[in-house]
Amino acid sequence: MKIAAGVAISMLVLLAGCRVNDEGRKTSNQSAATAIAPILGTPDAIDTHSFARPLEARVTHIALDLTVDFDARRIAGTAKLDIDRRSDAKEIVLDDNGLEIDRVTDADDQPLPFKVGAKDPNRGTPLSIGLKPDTKQVLITYKSAPEAGALLWLTPEQTAAKKAPFLFSQGESIENRSWIPTQDSPGIRQTWEATLHVPAGMTALMSAPRAEEPITQGGESVFKFRMNHSVPPYLIAIAVGDLAFKSLGPRTGVWAEPVTIEAAAHELADTEKMVAAAEKLYGPYRWGRYDVLALPPSFPYGGQENPNMTFLTPTFIAGDKSLVGLVAHELAHSWSGNLATNAVWNDFWLNEGMTTYAEGRIVEELYGKKSANEHIALSIDAMNKAIAENGGPGGADTRLHLDLEGRAPDDGLTDIAYEKGAAFMRTVEAIVGRDRFDAWLKGWFDRHAFQPVTSAMFLGDIRQNLVKGDKALENKLILDRWVYQPGVPPNVVKPPADTFAEQDRAAATFAKSAARPQGWEQWNTEERLRFLNRLPRKLGKGSLDELGRALGLNENQYNMEIRFAWLQLAVGNRYDPAVPLLERFLASQGRGKFVRPLFKALAADPRWGKPIATRIYAQTRISYHPLVTRDLDKLDIYRP
Repeated sequence: MKIAAGVAISMLVLLAGCRVNDEGRKTSNQSAATAIAPILGTPDAIDTHSFARPLEARVTHIALDLTVDFDARRIAGTAKLDIDRRSDAKEIVLDDNGLEIDRVTDADDQPLPFKVGAKDPNRGTPLSIGLKPDTKQVLITYKSAPEAGALLWLTPEQTAAKKAPFLFSQGESIENRSWIPTQDSPGIRQTWEATLHVPAGMTALMSAPRAEEPITQGGESVFKFRMNHSVPPYLIAIAVGDLAFKSLGPRTGVWAEPVTIEAAAHELADTEKMVAAAEKLYGPYRWGRYDVLALPPSFPYGGQENPNMTFLTPTFIAGDKSLVGLVAHELAHSWSGNLATNAVWNDFWLNEGMTTYAEGRIVEELYGKKSANEHIALSIDAMNKAIAENGGPGGADTRLHLDLEGRAPDDGLTDIAYEKGAAFMRTVEAIVGRDRFDAWLKGWFDRHAFQPVTSAMFLGDIRQNLVKGDKALENKLILDRWVYQPGVPPNVVKPPADTFAEQDRAAATFAKSAARPQGWEQWNTEERLRFLNRLPRKLGKGSLDELGRALGLNENQYNMEIRFAWLQLAVGNRYDPAVPLLERFLASQGRGKFVRPLFKALAADPRWGKPIATRIYAQTRISYHPLVTRDLDKLDIYRP
């Protein structure tokens, strides 16, 4: 539903003595680290993917005391919830997905009635807790299920070192309700703390600073963490395993398994520079430290922007820093996504579109205009592909502001949010000028720091603080068309036409004569990707033989992005010589960006591809995250 810009925002005042003005900003005597974020009351801010009713009663703080049990594959303990409520509220409704609730009490250890409601396939179940007139705190004793959707339990054999088990979580979009009983909505920001009990000798990390030094006693190690900033609950994250640390700078560092720590640190050498570059563009980094955790290969995403501790796929480790744009992206989320967060998943683009734009600006700041133009050109390619895959220029899901009613929120996690959102930001920048745009964007983050936001709020802020009543500028920007209508508006700004001229010529030449591309050895990753992706999608075996032989594409010498581009071409042409590389590729990592399209393409080819997919999946499924296997299982390639 389209919401007119400038619509009034109704909010709750959520903490005694915490006054919130009409724009949701805290009063000057408050600390941003302790302020309770507002709840937005407009229709476009109602989260249909949560059972919570936060305008009646909402969680403001979570205190976890949990034990990690690798044998049972469970996390068990207590969650103490501080709540704020209307005086007439009779219950608080939380989100749940498979939690086993033992008991619920108030602050005086008196039982409170609770009920787990009916299962919804897209949301899980509501957990309703009855409140007494004076209830301000709820204590839940519970454990997660072994198949909790947010958690992946790895055996020692599934790690790089193969010595110790490993656990990590992935909360976005609504998976954290499978291990934390809370109101699992990005619009209900919460402070939190945690005490973790893990097997002695193992290291626990979370997306928050350590509250004190860990101790080991009685066969367990105990770690404590505290996040004083109010954050969306999907950004609460945990990892436990055999981990080592290496400093990258005064406020940056990397965690990884000991056998990969040196390679990860080498790849991440520019991280401190990236933080400084991002601050120059968007204002101070407000989260203290910026550390990176290089996870085992089964991590399902490129990265997850958990505050203080980005969780990163090891597929970024290429040996030549060719894929560190991924780090720039996750770092940029420290502003767009973590600082100002989409209140609902319909506005996911506010996280990812702004971040993809910021990633390009960080790349330009550190590596120059040529690299930035190549980044933009590939972004435009990805946008056009996403438009085609989502119904064409008139497809409803090509809008930035989506309608995900009745669907899973992950249905909106497409390149539309990332690439069309970034194109929108670049277009506004080009029309108003970089200096004006940068000043506005920095102000946007200041005005909405640690708060939920919507598309209507975004457009209202642009009109108030950038357009300022200039009708000619308003007409040039066509803001509402970008956000609320499908397709790509005609004012989209593109990179210079000759950005990949050499690679485009080489692809056209190869299509005609299978001539080896000259200059391949000197091309960077972006240029090689452009060449491979511009080749005809249908090529004969002779052409593929020449390409594979001349460039060594069936070997393991290239980074994961180049291997993926080659394997997409190979699978689409039933190219048998690439199958051994395909097997190694799918067995070596579980990143959804890579494994989903390849398995999907294989499964769509019943004679050649599906038998290959079924054979490989039988061997690799155990190492993939539930967020990936739940999609791949639908392809009829799983034979339990």
